[in-house]
Amino acid sequence: MSLYGALFTGVAGLAANSRAMATTSTNIANVNTVGYKATKSEFSTLLSASAANQGYVTGGVKAVPIAKVTLQGDLAQTSSTTDLAISGQGFFVVSKQPTTNPTVSELLYTRAGAFTKDANGYLRNAAGYYLQGWELDTNGAIPTNANDLTLVNLGQVTGTAQATTNVALRANLQSTITAVGAYAAGDINAGTVSAQYETSIEVYDSQGSARPLRVAFVKTAANTWQYEVIYDGNVADIGGAASNPIATGTMTFNTDGTLATPLTDVTVTIPFVAASGLASQDIDFNFGTSGAADGFTQFDTTSTLYGSTINGTLFGGLVGVRVDEQGYVIAQFANGIERSLYKLPVATFLNADGLAAETGNAYSATVESGGVSFKNADVGGAGSIAGLALEQSNVDLAQEFSNMIVIQRAYSASAKIITTADEMLDEVTRLKR
Repeated sequence: MSLYGALFTGVAGLAANSRAMATTSTNIANVNTVGYKATKSEFSTLLSASAANQGYVTGGVKAVPIAKVTLQGDLAQTSSTTDLAISGQGFFVVSKQPTTNPTVSELLYTRAGAFTKDANGYLRNAAGYYLQGWELDTNGAIPTNANDLTLVNLGQVTGTAQATTNVALRANLQSTITAVGAYAAGDINAGTVSAQYETSIEVYDSQGSARPLRVAFVKTAANTWQYEVIYDGNVADIGGAASNPIATGTMTFNTDGTLATPLTDVTVTIPFVAASGLASQDIDFNFGTSGAADGFTQFDTTSTLYGSTINGTLFGGLVGVRVDEQGYVIAQFANGIERSLYKLPVATFLNADGLAAETGNAYSATVESGGVSFKNADVGGAGSIAGLALEQSNVDLAQEFSNMIVIQRAYSASAKIITTADEMLDEVTRLKR
């Protein structure tokens, strides 16, 4: 090894340790960066020739940065429902621009899940990257093509209502009431026969309005009752008084007071006319099952409604959004309804440590990382999604400070190689004097 070789080795040491110091400094500077993945410097020997042919040869060193992308950071709880973290492997899928249906080449991947709405309702993180997800269809299904991604947009969601489709009533009709004389369907609504028991309920139409119905009963024979379902709203909405009652039927009981004929799927149609702005609405009534006391009964006690179960709601505005562990973005409305709008895919790679780092704490796919796979959260090795949480940097600050001390000493030692070799060369040049 020549003295000039020693100089080059010293320079290589300075360069390698400078690069290592830059890596350590970047880690320390990003200790509070959400989702940041630390980079570790590994040193590799450089040789100017093959030692097998030349004996000992001049050596050097280089610093190789290795990203610890797959090392999980701690999850910290937050108060924002759009703060998201991934517990396990994988990345959120984002794009630099608010692009709908982006190509794979336009996508980036990040663990930085501090998302907020922009002026148009799109979710983007602190680096300005826009969150991508699968838009759900009316049945709540994701696209068949996993690459069919779109922007997650909460700005177009205003409110929702749910029409009533099911009504279940639990009541008793007094067994000792005297049966009425002649009765024909519609007599209660017409006023020719007085109801011996009736109860009023409210159902909801498809536009979120409450609509009053009345269910009235008369006893016509032993263990036999007739009922009428009467629309008590503006009868012009159903085409006039002639459309009432909207349903009639017979209810019979066993000698033990239980229902004889099952009445679990009685379809009652509210015949809304076009002028009301609504379509006809079918509602399944459940009066009870045969031989059971789970609906209507006939015992010798005062006729009473014990309970009712009616689905549907009034209109309710958007009050919040949450994301569950499977990545469903769920809108929450003031009327208690929740509706899934999107599902967030988790992007995975065969070698996530081979991803290329991008500005803004994101990564792009490379040959070393392999191609991306978009998976459902918590399936096939993909991590689960945690709402109200952020992944913290995986930088070990104590370790970085220790590394910095070692790098500083190594840098000084490399500088000492140069000064010592210089002094030795100076001795050589003085030999001729």
